[in-house]
Amino acid sequence: MTDPLLLTVDEGLARLTLNRPASLNAFDADLAHAWRDVTAEVVSRDDVRAILIDANGRAFCAGGDVVAMSTSMGSGREITSLARVINEGILSLTTSAVPVVAAAHGTTAGGGLGILMCSDYAVVGASSKIGSLYANIGLTPDLSVSAQLARAVGERRALQLVLQDRMLSADEAVDWGLVAEAVTADADGGADAEADAVRERAEQIARFWLAGAAGAYGQAKRLVRSQPSRSFEEQLSTEAESIGASFDTPDAQARIAGFAAASRKR
Repeated sequence: MTDPLLLTVDEGLARLTLNRPASLNAFDADLAHAWRDVTAEVVSRDDVRAILIDANGRAFCAGGDVVAMSTSMGSGREITSLARVINEGILSLTTSAVPVVAAAHGTTAGGGLGILMCSDYAVVGASSKIGSLYANIGLTPDLSVSAQLARAVGERRALQLVLQDRMLSADEAVDWGLVAEAVTADADGGADAEADAVRERAEQIARFWLAGAAGAYGQAKRLVRSQPSRSFEEQLSTEAESIGASFDTPDAQARIAGFAAASRKR
């Protein structure tokens, strides 16, 4: 049996690859449980300092596997249970102090939006499309879409997306702030070339973190991600504590000393 989620770790970078290409990487029970287990593993590993999420095939993620829902799940209770399994993985990534980049080529729809928004920096292809589409099959948003979408693009735009069958273009997704970059590839290479270009750019982002103060990037991510749970006063206090803790790390001490030495030479 082919693994529905692939994991490789190379020089501090953990790559999570959705691997159900024939189903547009839609989540069934096997992928859901693999997602929960693998994400919990990578955020706890000392040798992982950045995470990249990508996918095999022609799409990033089509959300939930509707065919599996109709054939093997007999009740809404089962759907809820499976969503909670996937949510555990979403929480592992979003609450961690490890920066995450997504390479979201092709189509992202439904719960795939939630997987995309697990990332702290998202790269798509110039021909990518992103939408909600839950109501097209009579369902409501899950996998953090209702929680994260409004934070990412604002409430009014979030409502536009979940109340229509609209698919955003790559340029619109960048303009809305839903993704960071749209990559253009050689037109002669087609969809495969664009997917490769998206993965390459996402890896460049991850390697940038790794080449720098990866721990500081991770803590900056944690501060921003966790802010809604604190008051403004509490956030200021948390920032003060965090910068002090960062100052005491060997990485910061070396970088500060280098900066100071370079400044004295000017």
